Amino acid sequence: MSSQSQLGVETSAPFQDPVHLVPRVATFLHTIWLRKTYPFANFGRRTSVDHSCDIRRSAAPFISLGDEVYLAQDIWLNIAAGSDGSDPKIVLGRGCKIGRRVMISSKNRIFLEADVLLSPSVLLMDHNHEFSNPNLPIYAQGVTAGGTITIERNCWLGYGAAVVCSHGTLTLGRNSVVGANAVVTSSFPPFSIIGGNPARLLKTYDQQEHRWMKSIEVNRDDEKQSGATGRAEEKTKPFSDIRFENS
Repeated sequence: MSSQSQLGVETSAPFQDPVHLVPRVATFLHTIWLRKTYPFANFGRRTSVDHSCDIRRSAAPFISLGDEVYLAQDIWLNIAAGSDGSDPKIVLGRGCKIGRRVMISSKNRIFLEADVLLSPSVLLMDHNHEFSNPNLPIYAQGVTAGGTITIERNCWLGYGAAVVCSHGTLTLGRNSVVGANAVVTSSFPPFSIIGGNPARLLKTYDQQEHRWMKSIEVNRDDEKQSGATGRAEEKTKPFSDIRFENS
């Protein structure tokens, strides 16, 4: 197919190498195979699972994939040994897009609400290796009891971010952004930008000002409203001490 350049000269459109169609066909067939033969808790419409993804048949009953979910290359969905109950342990809501080399390992429950975006090499884990006995190899000690992870709708986790819950409940509020290589081990409220190791609150979205504000700006506003005098703290307060508008 040809097209015209700005100078009016006819040029040829880039030729798509037919070899690139092979993995697409393989993914299409692989998705059909999974839908028809694997006992998933749910397998939504227009969902695509790359042929290179690692999903064991024995794990499928504990995995729920909503409509229009996309799983890119080399993703591993793992159900940890010792998981209790028959409810789904990994739940990906409608429209979730999961990047290459993401690992999601669940013992209890990891729930991604609608339209969550995971960049490549993200780790989500609701448990950890047990290492309390120094006289035993770590691999022989099993895993911890762990907790649960909920990532609310329309969140974006950057490249290499890790969300690990060792106990209790970890919730990442809706419309939050996690910076590249951040390590998240605690909950954050909606409309947060977080980053670092361990992750801390960097910005929050002010729905009255319609802009993202640094956490220290929010702290200063709180001081003014409370009538406090003097210089605002230069360190980030825990999110529970900062005021947010409800979504």
